[in-house]
Amino acid sequence: MVMFHAKTQRSKAAKLPEVILAILSVFRNMKFRAWATRVLLIFLVLAALIVTLFIGGARQPQNQTNSRNSLDKSWNQYLPSQLQSVLTIKKKEKIFTPSPANNHQINLVYTTTKEFSKYQPDFKQFRVDPSNYGDRYTVDIHGLPLNNQAIIVLHETSNSVSSAINFFQTPHDDESVQASYHAIITLQGTVVYLVPPEKRAFGAGNSVFKGVNGVETVQTNPSLPPSVNNFAYHVSLETPPDAWGKNNIDQHSGYTQAQYDSLAWLIAQSQVPDDRITTHRAVDVAGKKVDPLSFDSSKFFKKLHSFRQFKTFNNANNNVSE
Repeated sequence: MVMFHAKTQRSKAAKLPEVILAILSVFRNMKFRAWATRVLLIFLVLAALIVTLFIGGARQPQNQTNSRNSLDKSWNQYLPSQLQSVLTIKKKEKIFTPSPANNHQINLVYTTTKEFSKYQPDFKQFRVDPSNYGDRYTVDIHGLPLNNQAIIVLHETSNSVSSAINFFQTPHDDESVQASYHAIITLQGTVVYLVPPEKRAFGAGNSVFKGVNGVETVQTNPSLPPSVNNFAYHVSLETPPDAWGKNNIDQHSGYTQAQYDSLAWLIAQSQVPDDRITTHRAVDVAGKKVDPLSFDSSKFFKKLHSFRQFKTFNNANNNVSE
């Protein structure tokens, strides 16, 4: 059968061009099947590789988000970009963009006053060792999402500013002693910027905030108790020299007018309401923290209210009114 088939093919192809004859010779020699099989196998291997790469790329997230997220957008409403805000203390007209979701929504916003623009404190900035602060988390240790509104916690240094800065700049492997503030107000009223506001300063240990939303606290480390650090901005006042290094005291000479002015100036730039401004003493669960000692809250809030005021913002007509 094979010989007869080959002769028949030869007779039919007698007048075909040489190229076709060459092709037919491949068929005649029965090597085409092996060649085609190899080509088919190579094609299948390449196809499999392409599919594997495509599936692998599809499974890999486009923008992988670590639970230790970078900047939560909610902190944009909080405190300004630290140094830039100080360098541009000029009265700026605020531009508000209406929300497309609700064109008739009326919001309350804090805006700074003329009194605020007249006050310009000195400032400094120091780097804190990375062991003494961290990222703000978007989920707790159980994987539950976090959406706490920001609070401000007031402290005092218990010693000089330079002593506090030296401690914050020293690496600490022991998590129980790691500590930092976002800012310190010196006795002269200088604003010392330390940990950026979008980062988590280690200003409070076992702590909770009790407000209109109930008890708020977040556990981000299974080895440590929950705290307010994940949603807190920590500001400390420099302790007056008569109380430096002294423990177990219930009062001291108090803070300078410049400290109250600069503290109010700093907080006036945020959208944190009065009822979410608290103290280390108030949030401490153990009840051992007493700072800031001799703090005159009436004096502070009076100055704060002179530096900022509520205004209503109507999305319907893009107007701001007092």
